[in-house]
Amino acid sequence: MGKEIKLSLVYRDMWQSSGKYMPRKDQLVKVAEPIVEMGCFHRVETNGGGFEQINLLYGENPNLAVRAWTKAFRKAGIQTHMLERGLNGIRMSPVPKDVRQLMFKLKKIQGTDISRSFDGLNNPQNLALSFQYAKEGGMIPQGALSLTYSPLHNVDYYIKLADQYIDIGAEEICIKDMAGIGRPVSIGKIVKGIRERHPNIIIQYHGHSTPGLSVASSLEAARNGVDYIDVGMEPLSWGTGHADLLTIKAMLDDAGFSLPDINMNAYMAVRSMTQEFIDDFLGYYINPRNRFLNSLLIKPGLPGGMMGSLMADLEKNLISVNRWLKKNGKPEISQDELLIKLFDEVEYAWPRLGYPPLVTPFSQYVKNVSLMNAMQQIKGKDRWSMMDENTWGMIMGQSGKLLGPIDPEILNLANEQNREFFEGNPQDLYPNELDKYRKLMDEKGWDYGEDDEELFEYAMHPAQYENFKSGKAKEDFLADLEKRKNEKLAGSATPSTAITPQKINVDVDGKTYEVALSWGQDKSDDKKDIDAASSAYGVKDFKEIVAPLEGKFFLTRDSGDTALKIGDNVNVGDTIAYIESMKVINAIISDQSGVVTEIIPRHGDDVFEDDAIIKLS
Repeated sequence: MGKEIKLSLVYRDMWQSSGKYMPRKDQLVKVAEPIVEMGCFHRVETNGGGFEQINLLYGENPNLAVRAWTKAFRKAGIQTHMLERGLNGIRMSPVPKDVRQLMFKLKKIQGTDISRSFDGLNNPQNLALSFQYAKEGGMIPQGALSLTYSPLHNVDYYIKLADQYIDIGAEEICIKDMAGIGRPVSIGKIVKGIRERHPNIIIQYHGHSTPGLSVASSLEAARNGVDYIDVGMEPLSWGTGHADLLTIKAMLDDAGFSLPDINMNAYMAVRSMTQEFIDDFLGYYINPRNRFLNSLLIKPGLPGGMMGSLMADLEKNLISVNRWLKKNGKPEISQDELLIKLFDEVEYAWPRLGYPPLVTPFSQYVKNVSLMNAMQQIKGKDRWSMMDENTWGMIMGQSGKLLGPIDPEILNLANEQNREFFEGNPQDLYPNELDKYRKLMDEKGWDYGEDDEELFEYAMHPAQYENFKSGKAKEDFLADLEKRKNEKLAGSATPSTAITPQKINVDVDGKTYEVALSWGQDKSDDKKDIDAASSAYGVKDFKEIVAPLEGKFFLTRDSGDTALKIGDNVNVGDTIAYIESMKVINAIISDQSGVVTEIIPRHGDDVFEDDAIIKLS
């Protein structure tokens, strides 16, 4: 009998690589027992990544979900693992040290055995605390090598990176092929190199199937000494997800490896339940394109896990681009044309941004900058003229040193904007915050929860947690789900992204007047403020600052910041507000000077490109 290969079902990643949401707690509990009964899994990925944030978004307590979901696996002796993002914990932005430490302690208590920790820049400095805190909390620290394919990211680089991770505390190594673009022979060489240097270390291969290479990569990894292989299963295997369990087992059986048999009755039960969850509500958030292999992604190297959001972003931005093209008498473009422009721009921009590994969150940053570059160039504007604050933070060293050099053109822009490079430990930029959130919870009368799990959730996902507690998250989710259901019934294959006008122009006796439409929303208080401001400043003619892109409008970036208000003076170059778009924060820089007489959108409102957002006298 050949070497034993153990399988891990990435049930969390199956969903998050396909769409937006995970099943509810009751659904996860329901599917757990038949997964156990399948008898072929030594590990199951249960949480981590965006799991908890998206639970909050549809109004469910993620801590209760994790405790209930892991229970059957603990009882059966199947190890559970989670994905965590090092400095970013389980969100998209850096996390204070005390919140990170509490996370590992809590997740072990809730039933998670292994922490698969990765850093988006493969920066060992950012993972040292993850490995330390995982051990202190009783978890197994697994260091993940974020695989990407570039002149700098070669076989030798990854073997040496594994050495560094093991030196600072990793007890296992994961080859994290998040885009599925790792070449099979190279993956085999990486596994072999690590195995030769560390004969007793556990090595796990995680490969998305997106461009179709991961099956061959799994075989090469097995031949060169891998211990575990991550798999998906129908109806969420392949596409932007993972190679199918049945395919991997048949291939490895034929190659002479030893794998446990599959209880096919239980397999069919899990398959049926997963489809049931899709039919219930989750399918409304799965883009059909994500269910197909896509070899186009070999070129840009973008990960399968972000393709769902990428396609949604394209749909929204295509509307914006075509509005501009139509307005300027130019022919509109198709989504495929915009997609190819995006892929071409990724190929151009990625090296100039220092070759950050194309993994969360830096794959989003590269994608966002590339998409904005492509759109700006369509409109005759310059590259790099619309760069979000998160990307600037990466460029300026706030997440650690990039492997490659930054393009001089970008460095010149940084100098023009008086940005300074950071060369210290990125964790030092984010002081402890648990006491701050304890105080906020005390003021609100909120309980810290069992083992401080509610305190942790609030500190990790402040905005989402507040919306969860108020009921707004549930209300918004149900409204959005109902909208999607109605659109499907009406024959729409994809959710409508039609733009509802907020203002119209009306011609009266040859003069044009701009009229605001409120659709019955009571804005009497706003109108009083605006009328008072207009009277106070004698305003008759206004200058408008418009939204540079589509997204959610926020007056402040953090809760402690001072918001712009009516009567404030604004100068050219001032940061006046923010727009959250494509998971990143974009500062709105004023291109005019004056006194604020009206702030048109409310904090948290959706705005579209070229919408008027601030009026100045």
